[in-house]
Amino acid sequence: MRILIAEDHRLVIEAMKAKLAELEDGVAFVVATTAAELRALAADDVDLALIDLNIPGAEQYDHIDELRRRHPEVPVIVVSGYEDPAMMRAVLDRGALGFIPKAYSPEVMLSAVRLVLAGGVYVPPMMLSALAGGIAPHVGAGPLQKAATASAPAGAPTLEHLRNVLTERQVEVLQLLSQGKPNKLIGRSLGISEGTVKIHLAAIFRALNVRNRTEAVVAAQSLTEA
Repeated sequence: MRILIAEDHRLVIEAMKAKLAELEDGVAFVVATTAAELRALAADDVDLALIDLNIPGAEQYDHIDELRRRHPEVPVIVVSGYEDPAMMRAVLDRGALGFIPKAYSPEVMLSAVRLVLAGGVYVPPMMLSALAGGIAPHVGAGPLQKAATASAPAGAPTLEHLRNVLTERQVEVLQLLSQGKPNKLIGRSLGISEGTVKIHLAAIFRALNVRNRTEAVVAAQSLTEA
């Protein structure tokens, strides 16, 4: 396994490498300390990229957008010292599969990475809490002030409504989706194929009025907490 780490603080890099080495034997690391190095080192054979929002040379989300555009098959997780839910939403909307605040523990980081490698999406609890409460997250001072705010959409479907429009099996898929489980684990838990899971998810997406899995995870977890 090859993991790309884009981070300019050496202590953080070494701490991440030490924890990520627990994923499996022989994990290889590629380290970029600037946006220019990230552009040069990113490649399709990278199994995972952990990217700091504010590495030198980065302008807002440009380095994330470029990596997603040039290497769309590489799973991307953003790591940041910022803890603003609006920034988290903006990053996930750009195709990143997770956002890990640097204040989180190494164990949380490792669990989030495992979830993403298994095909899931890691959504920080603080982002879910903001959306579930219908609160527009505050965009704090800093270089990313242009991040769009996110709030629960008006007229969003309720859990009671979903139980009326979804089948019992689809509700079970929704519950597992709210836990961030990937399709393979959802199918294994319910004894159905991944293809059947995808069919159920299509119905769930329509019921939730969302466009993709990331939005569905947020909406499903918000419903669970409501």
